[in-house]
Amino acid sequence: MSKQPMETDVLIIGAGAVGCAIARELSRYELKVMVVDKNEDVGGDASKSNSAIIHTGYDAKPGTLESELVVAANPMYDKIAEQLDVPFARIGGILPAFNEEQFEKLAGLREKAFLNRVYDVDYLTAKELLKIEPNLNPKVMGGLYIPRESIIDPFLLVIGYAENACQNGVSFLLGTRVTGIGTVDGAVTGVSTTAGDIKAKYIVNAAGLYCDEIAAMVGKADYRVNPRKGQFFILDRNTGCKVNHIVLPIPTKVTKGKLMCPTIHGNMLVGPTAEDLEDKLDHSTTAEGLDSVARDVANLIPGVRLNETITQYCGLRPNKVPEGVCVDVYDDVRNYVNISGVRSTGLTASASLGRHVVRKLMEIGLTAERKESYNPIRKGIRLFRDMDYAEKAEAVRRDPRYGRIICRCECVSEAEIVQAIHSPIPARSVDAVKRRLRAGMGRCQGGFCAPRIIGILARELGVPESAILKNQPGSYMVVGKSIE
Repeated sequence: MSKQPMETDVLIIGAGAVGCAIARELSRYELKVMVVDKNEDVGGDASKSNSAIIHTGYDAKPGTLESELVVAANPMYDKIAEQLDVPFARIGGILPAFNEEQFEKLAGLREKAFLNRVYDVDYLTAKELLKIEPNLNPKVMGGLYIPRESIIDPFLLVIGYAENACQNGVSFLLGTRVTGIGTVDGAVTGVSTTAGDIKAKYIVNAAGLYCDEIAAMVGKADYRVNPRKGQFFILDRNTGCKVNHIVLPIPTKVTKGKLMCPTIHGNMLVGPTAEDLEDKLDHSTTAEGLDSVARDVANLIPGVRLNETITQYCGLRPNKVPEGVCVDVYDDVRNYVNISGVRSTGLTASASLGRHVVRKLMEIGLTAERKESYNPIRKGIRLFRDMDYAEKAEAVRRDPRYGRIICRCECVSEAEIVQAIHSPIPARSVDAVKRRLRAGMGRCQGGFCAPRIIGILARELGVPESAILKNQPGSYMVVGKSIE
């Protein structure tokens, strides 16, 4: 007997920042909405391995959709972070110049910011820069200050979007790959997936790194996406050389350059590279790439202590050729929205892209009433490490699992891990727990807590420990037994 296809009003392909933001916006309406993604958790590919910066758009190409979206999105994050219970800080960015050539570019960069309607960018003298960033290269001649450049927890932002959408009725089908898109008489009708067929009245391609492959399914891949690798260092919270702001180099045509900035949790982030690749699965870090980060960032912050790194990682940005952010609809493939060209500003632009895409859907025929029961508030897991002594005592009294610390570096308790496993978008892998709680992100990088997290996941999911994954299918954490 053939399996009945699933049905939805709007199907979103891709559960990264953009896809989840669109889902949250659509959850405001009386609609059936589904998000499908090949990965085992929300977060996409680029959205979970970036520099975690909420940009102002000061250096976007004026007059482009990217400029419009990023400039519009930045002021939205104070409210979004509050509603979704996501750590966020407006620490500001600086753009220092260290030679005459760089110094001469400052005027043009400030003018570009003004053309993008980012009017709060200002000059700072060398003395002023060194006062707010004492570890800056003392050869600095002056620079620009961008006060609204901000930092956020990118994992929790996407999880917040997704959980809030889920709480308002959106369904998520994860670990599921789209294999084809059906059309009848020039309109999309649904998709084929590894989990079965899904009928859909409207389809949104928010597949990021793979958006060209999805677009090819409807004959609209008039562009290609090449991965652009960015390699990063994460430094220990106690590193002896820190910065207070996002310290940015003078950008080039290819990249914003290698920066140093605090993360929202107090580590130092250093990088990234910008390496064009062909392989969309190449997440390797290399000695050559990391050495280039070390050389370039030392020009900004000579005292940077890369020997105090606790990990390195790699992100892949979707580099579109020809470049440019586009949100396209078509006369010959109706009820389909194609998003492409979203790169390093995608995390930022997700907030405005959500609304832009919903508006685009309504322009091409989607109709729906506002949902009276819509609730924009999502509460995250209350973190044991953030509680005061009395709150911790009360938490342990209510649930003794709070008294069992699983991750020593980040002070994560068993109670929090259990909550993550049973959350609206459940954590079903070691990395999914890590993204929600930072268990395994500290100095020992899971050396102490990983085996215990595996045990808790196995117990709560009702599977053997050998079935627990690090992330994707096949990434088993435990293989066999050494002792019977």
